[in-house]
Amino acid sequence: MVKAVVGEETQLKPVEDRLSQSSILSEVGLVIGKLSPAIDRGFVFDLVPTPPNDAGEAACSIFDLIKEDRKKPAKGKTQGGSDSSSIYVDKDWVGEHARQVSRMLVGGIKVVGVYMWVSDTAFKNSTMEICQTVKAVAEAAPANYNERLIIHISYSPRRWTCRNFNPLPNITSSSLRHCEFKMGRVLNSLQRFKTTYNFNIRLPVTCEMTSNIRTLSDALQRGISVIAKELKGAKALVDGKLVVEDEPCTSDDLHDIELLLPFMKDACTAYVLENIIGVLKLGGSVSSFAFLTSKEPISQAIADIKDDIIASLKSRLDIICDEADGGMPESESNHDMLPEKLIPQTDIQLLRNPSSLGFPRRVFAPWLGGTYICDYLQPSETLQVLKDHCAELLSKEVQMDTSENLDPEFEVSSVVHKSFWEAMAPSHPHFNSASRELPSNSNKAVEKPGKLAGSLNFSIIAAALALIFSILVGYLVFARTL
Repeated sequence: MVKAVVGEETQLKPVEDRLSQSSILSEVGLVIGKLSPAIDRGFVFDLVPTPPNDAGEAACSIFDLIKEDRKKPAKGKTQGGSDSSSIYVDKDWVGEHARQVSRMLVGGIKVVGVYMWVSDTAFKNSTMEICQTVKAVAEAAPANYNERLIIHISYSPRRWTCRNFNPLPNITSSSLRHCEFKMGRVLNSLQRFKTTYNFNIRLPVTCEMTSNIRTLSDALQRGISVIAKELKGAKALVDGKLVVEDEPCTSDDLHDIELLLPFMKDACTAYVLENIIGVLKLGGSVSSFAFLTSKEPISQAIADIKDDIIASLKSRLDIICDEADGGMPESESNHDMLPEKLIPQTDIQLLRNPSSLGFPRRVFAPWLGGTYICDYLQPSETLQVLKDHCAELLSKEVQMDTSENLDPEFEVSSVVHKSFWEAMAPSHPHFNSASRELPSNSNKAVEKPGKLAGSLNFSIIAAALALIFSILVGYLVFARTL
């Protein structure tokens, strides 16, 4: 459980000044930072206000409990008194804001909670409303820990308080726990790590899978889960040295991480040929950054890098699926000539011809204190999209003319759906993309690698025995001549 939280004073103090100089009575927003349960510490890098919704309404507002719930004030209470004020929060909108902001964050940096600018009385009268808001944020921007932070900036009286919250199904008053909060310098002590993960996998899609894999996006989800399983067991080299102990990182340089992927013993499986309807090929590269505080071990940076790679792939899939939603009429019949944006949501059994789908590329821009934020751009989009998203979602202006803007993903991730034999043996004369028929001598199953290896071993042994036999015969012949 996080017991102490340190906030970056160079970012949080300007937020307090902006709020105190404004006339607004309430504001809700996201807390961006890191939570490290291993060391019971939390770090707050920035507070991001939730923008108005599509109707132009604020995500948080104050109302009077007495005026709303009673036609007449109770005895002993003054009508409209400060003791009756409470908060209304548009939880769905705050959750959607958290979902979109979380896509722009890199390894280890997360949406770790919400902040409230409201009076002390209104905050106390709205505990359940605030807890439900944090729960909505946790569901929209999941992390590998359950805890979230609630930072209350009170203007009556002026003070900062921080609470730890575990968004369990049953929210009670005991779900909120006070934790120590102080201002300090966090960003200037962060350690930076980077890696590029290259992948190229082929996954046969069978008839048995179609009960769970109905569309190409379902197949892509499965492909990403295979990559996640591969990354889970990967070892790592940091600046060329194998990480074997949980030691802190002391150097201030940018550290290179190289992932050593394990051999996947169960990567290949026997498939009945008649059950295979196609092959999914998923390949490309993912660029990733992670940032580590001085108290955290290097192993945490490696874990953050792995999580960031998977989150990046899932974010790209979500983007192309969002674009495909509602794009194809139910009466669409010509499935061989589908536009690219409709491919993800198409029934996978209707994709008769090979289909290619490009993933958005990831680009980075400088953010706070040497950290980066990212965005995902389609081929037709420019860096102006990143600039607009930063202004809208993060309330930050980024300099687009700086050399620090990074576009390191030289190879855009892509998927290809084609016939099984075309993918497995594209150069074989019997197999071509225009025909789905199989040669007469290939009517059973694709053999397991173990069986192929067994045949190969038998051939090698037979050749070795023949060689030994030839040597023995030659020796006997030579002995007789003597």
